[in-house]
Amino acid sequence: MSFYKSLLFIVSLVSLSFSLLSAQPDREKLEKLSRLHLEKGWASFRELLSLPNDARQPAGIEQNVQWMEHAFTTRDFKTSRLSTPGAPLLLATREGRNPKRTVLIYLQIDGQPVDSTRWFQASPWTPVLKEKSESGSWEEIPWERLNAAPDNEWRIFARSASDAKGPVAMFLTALDAMLAEKMEPDYNIKVIMDFEEELGSPNLPGAVSTHREKLKSDMLIIFDGPRHISNKPSLTFGARGIATIQLVVHGPRVPQHSGHFGNYAPNPALRLAQLLASMKDDDGRVTIPGFYDGIELDEASLAILARVPDDEAEIQQKIGIAAIDKVSDTYQKSIQYPSLNIRGLASGWVKQKVRTIIPATAIAEIDVRLVPESNPERLISLIRNHIVKQGFHIIDGEPTEQQRRTHSRIASFKSTISYKAFRTPFDSEVGQWLTRAYERAFEVEPIRKRMSGGSIPISPFITTLGIPAVTVPTVNSDNNQHSPNENLRVGNFIDGVKTFLAILTEKF
Repeated sequence: MSFYKSLLFIVSLVSLSFSLLSAQPDREKLEKLSRLHLEKGWASFRELLSLPNDARQPAGIEQNVQWMEHAFTTRDFKTSRLSTPGAPLLLATREGRNPKRTVLIYLQIDGQPVDSTRWFQASPWTPVLKEKSESGSWEEIPWERLNAAPDNEWRIFARSASDAKGPVAMFLTALDAMLAEKMEPDYNIKVIMDFEEELGSPNLPGAVSTHREKLKSDMLIIFDGPRHISNKPSLTFGARGIATIQLVVHGPRVPQHSGHFGNYAPNPALRLAQLLASMKDDDGRVTIPGFYDGIELDEASLAILARVPDDEAEIQQKIGIAAIDKVSDTYQKSIQYPSLNIRGLASGWVKQKVRTIIPATAIAEIDVRLVPESNPERLISLIRNHIVKQGFHIIDGEPTEQQRRTHSRIASFKSTISYKAFRTPFDSEVGQWLTRAYERAFEVEPIRKRMSGGSIPISPFITTLGIPAVTVPTVNSDNNQHSPNENLRVGNFIDGVKTFLAILTEKF
């Protein structure tokens, strides 16, 4: 063979090798690769779930930070901590081969606090595998059965199993499959990990601004949240933001005997109830003038919402209600509007501690879900002004003696805007790219939701970095997130690995 022919032969081999490495695996291969690395994936997931991750406990968060550092450095990422006044953010970066884009991935690592007395297992931090018995109860089975022939309907129970360490473990398992096959994305990967999401990510906006050059990317994808209630492959192109209000109505200086002062000292619990009732009508619509201004669903938007295959009766049955609030007539339409929700009430004592008193205070914790069309400062102002119109004198903290003598109705009002809403067009580059990955992985078009009702701290990335964002949800919707007995369906874990592997291998 001549030198020239030998050189051509070598070049062709190299070219063939590169094309094989860069080829996009089809659905069948994605399915096979997703299952090849499950044993390591289950072990990593179990280990990660065993780390307490309440953001109010710095020692536990540090353990999680160190675990994530090790997990990504062993998968060929470079990691760096981005300091904040609270817990650090962790950034992991990996350069692609001939990168055409830079993709930023958001992962949440912290979780909600737990009430271990309401969990049906030894500890929320000791993950267990369960299957449903014939009677409908969940019964523990040996973890090792996952390594044989895992049943899609089994569940893994632990705090943060779905929200949101499940997606983290799925992504790490997908990376293992990619590395084992020597496949390479044609884009740079940046992964930003948030350890204070359940606190409202108070330090995220400042950190994104400070480290904007390190975070600079072309798009953001969020590995978080539940699939559509049908559990079919889904993409979500927006999320409502959130603001919170603490409202305290003040009564007598200290609790008073209800026999001595009933009919004489006004009861703050009753006044708070009346005040809150004045904010909504019997159909659940906010009565404060201007609250829904600016929200108009045109024909194109209504068509997008109608394509989401919701079964309204099934949704109501699952959450246990007989009728819905009349903000709109369907679930998808309802979450396109801002909401006003009483998330907690407290006054006096109840149950075994009940006593015959007129309380000194009554407290309402309120959350306001935001949409892109509504200005959060304006909504907070509308609510505050409504309270004033109901005859209340608003203060910042505890009333002074002078205020007590001067004003018959006193309320303290504190508000916080945690993060704003966002929405990305379906036909954006990131939307089309992710849709192609889903169609390759599942051979069906994903359910594409215009908006999620929940909130995630993404607006700082959008406003500061100027990039579009889309959420890739993978967990089962009936996962009890934020509640006792949080769980992840085994089939969703396997599908999640396949989803993330498809995204890793999707070309631009």
